[in-house]
Amino acid sequence: MTDVTQSIISRGDLAHLALVLWATGASALLGYVLKELSAANRRFDELVLQLALFNRRFGDDR
Repeated sequence: MTDVTQSIISRGDLAHLALVLWATGASALLGYVLKELSAANRRFDELVLQLALFNRRFGDDR
Protein backbone atom coordinates (compact mmCIF):
# COMPACT_ATOMS: atom_id res chain seq x y z
CA MET A 1 0.00 0.00 0.00
CA THR A 2 2.87 2.38 0.67
CA ASP A 3 4.14 1.98 -2.91
CA VAL A 4 0.73 3.00 -4.23
CA THR A 5 0.58 5.95 -1.83
CA GLN A 6 4.11 7.08 -2.73
CA SER A 7 3.30 6.85 -6.44
CA ILE A 8 0.20 9.01 -6.01
CA ILE A 9 2.01 11.55 -3.87
CA SER A 10 4.95 11.80 -6.27
CA ARG A 11 2.62 12.57 -9.19
CA GLY A 12 0.75 15.19 -7.17
CA ASP A 13 -2.59 13.39 -7.19
CA LEU A 14 -3.41 14.13 -3.57
CA ALA A 15 -7.02 14.91 -4.45
CA HIS A 16 -7.42 11.43 -5.91
CA LEU A 17 -5.86 9.89 -2.82
CA ALA A 18 -8.23 11.86 -0.59
CA LEU A 19 -11.20 10.77 -2.74
CA VAL A 20 -10.20 7.10 -2.55
CA LEU A 21 -9.75 7.31 1.21
CA TRP A 22 -13.13 9.03 1.59
CA ALA A 23 -14.87 6.45 -0.59
CA THR A 24 -13.26 3.59 1.31
CA GLY A 25 -14.27 5.07 4.65
CA ALA A 26 -17.82 5.75 3.48
CA SER A 27 -18.17 2.22 2.13
CA ALA A 28 -16.87 0.71 5.36
CA LEU A 29 -19.27 2.86 7.38
CA LEU A 30 -22.18 1.81 5.16
CA GLY A 31 -21.27 -1.84 5.64
CA TYR A 32 -21.17 -1.39 9.41
CA VAL A 33 -24.50 0.45 9.47
CA LEU A 34 -26.19 -2.23 7.35
CA LYS A 35 -24.82 -4.94 9.64
CA GLU A 36 -26.13 -3.17 12.74
CA LEU A 37 -29.49 -2.46 11.09
CA SER A 38 -29.84 -6.13 10.21
CA ALA A 39 -29.07 -7.14 13.80
CA ALA A 40 -31.62 -4.63 15.14
CA ASN A 41 -34.22 -5.99 12.73
CA ARG A 42 -33.59 -9.54 13.97
CA ARG A 43 -33.95 -8.41 17.59
CA PHE A 44 -37.22 -6.61 16.78
CA ASP A 45 -38.57 -9.69 15.00
CA GLU A 46 -37.74 -11.79 18.08
CA LEU A 47 -39.55 -9.28 20.32
CA VAL A 48 -42.66 -9.39 18.12
CA LEU A 49 -42.56 -13.20 18.13
CA GLN A 50 -42.29 -13.29 21.91
CA LEU A 51 -45.20 -10.85 22.27
CA ALA A 52 -47.32 -13.00 19.95
CA LEU A 53 -46.49 -16.11 21.98
CA PHE A 54 -47.34 -14.30 25.21
CA ASN A 55 -50.69 -13.14 23.81
CA ARG A 56 -51.48 -16.62 22.51
CA ARG A 57 -50.60 -18.24 25.84
CA PHE A 58 -52.44 -15.85 28.13
CA GLY A 59 -55.20 -14.84 25.74
CA ASP A 60 -56.07 -11.45 24.47
CA ASP A 61 -59.53 -11.16 26.06
CA ARG A 62 -61.01 -7.73 25.74
